[in-house]
Amino acid sequence: MEKQLNYGRQTIEQDDIDAVVETLKGDWLTQGPTVDLFEKELASYCGAKHAIAVCNGTAALFIANRAINCSAQRGITTPLTFVATPNGFEYSKIETQFVDIDRGTLNIDLEKATEAIDIRTRVISPVHFAGLPCDMDYIAWMRKKYNIIVIEDACHALGASFGNDKIGCCKHSEFTIFSFHPVKHITTGEGGALLTNDDELAKRARRIRNHGISKDDMTYGRSSDPWYYEMQELGVNARITDIQCALGLSQLNKLDRFVARRKEIAERYKKEIISNNFGIRTQYVPKGVDHSYHLFVVMFDCAIFDRRTILNKLKDKGINCQIHYIPCHLQPYYRNKYNYGNGFFPNAEDYYKSCLSLPIYPLMTDEDVDYVIKTFNEVTKEFKNKPNKVH
Repeated sequence: MEKQLNYGRQTIEQDDIDAVVETLKGDWLTQGPTVDLFEKELASYCGAKHAIAVCNGTAALFIANRAINCSAQRGITTPLTFVATPNGFEYSKIETQFVDIDRGTLNIDLEKATEAIDIRTRVISPVHFAGLPCDMDYIAWMRKKYNIIVIEDACHALGASFGNDKIGCCKHSEFTIFSFHPVKHITTGEGGALLTNDDELAKRARRIRNHGISKDDMTYGRSSDPWYYEMQELGVNARITDIQCALGLSQLNKLDRFVARRKEIAERYKKEIISNNFGIRTQYVPKGVDHSYHLFVVMFDCAIFDRRTILNKLKDKGINCQIHYIPCHLQPYYRNKYNYGNGFFPNAEDYYKSCLSLPIYPLMTDEDVDYVIKTFNEVTKEFKNKPNKVH
């Protein structure tokens, strides 16, 4: 087999390698100046006051939910996300309430989310699915009207914008969360970050990241003693290394180029796959919203196409697609705890039955994109006018 194209992968160039090697030769491998610099550059890029870098995006979600201190209350999010999003609630003893998605944007249906708010609702975690920002104007209205805390799960959306605002500016949220997993827009190997404009939340997030330990605002000892520290609350070790942040800094300098290439590929797919195939659609992008295309998803009319067969035939030809995601409410943990099941969120479930994520990442050449388009169109052509069972 000549080609092997995955749905996503990292882009590592020589300057990335050089940056990591330089850090390895230095005095600090962790908790050093490169972490601080990466945080400052990330906050500056997004337009936020604070960035707190951590070991992964899941840890960032956990810390954000711990920092807002909403235990025993309720949080709203979408079932169409990786399980880390609702798990962030659960770790912090916040009750999870799912709300169905909009069929066009695939983001949480904010009108339904508004209807779901009750006296126990304290937080909403909207997911910018695949890199498409949610309607932040509507979220700003919800936040003000219902005095609700907003934690944006932007793990798909680094480099995206809503209007003139970069996702991560935290203009309408307490926290924005990013992931730096290898398939994301930039990578630190593993890694994540919380962004916020709130000084006290930033201070608490940094403390939780480091075992709950502080060297400021001492309760019992003297901060003038250089050896003295206090564990002021229960935290975790979610620190990230200078090695990882050296890679992150190098990658951050290339973020706009990476996102631009993803957009080029997405436009080719829309023009040469979506426009030419009845019964196949993709995510609707509203005006004024800048999609950063962590994923490019297609959705099939299941009366025409057999998604499972298409996925397997593409795999046989070296195109390794993926399904994003099994809706969270169908996972055993959430089924059992909240009595969720099939039929609770029909839009998310219909999407799951019909979706496929095509390869999209900056290292793809024009020839790679040509190959995906040609092969996809050949494989799906076999199903035209041949009704199939839903898979």
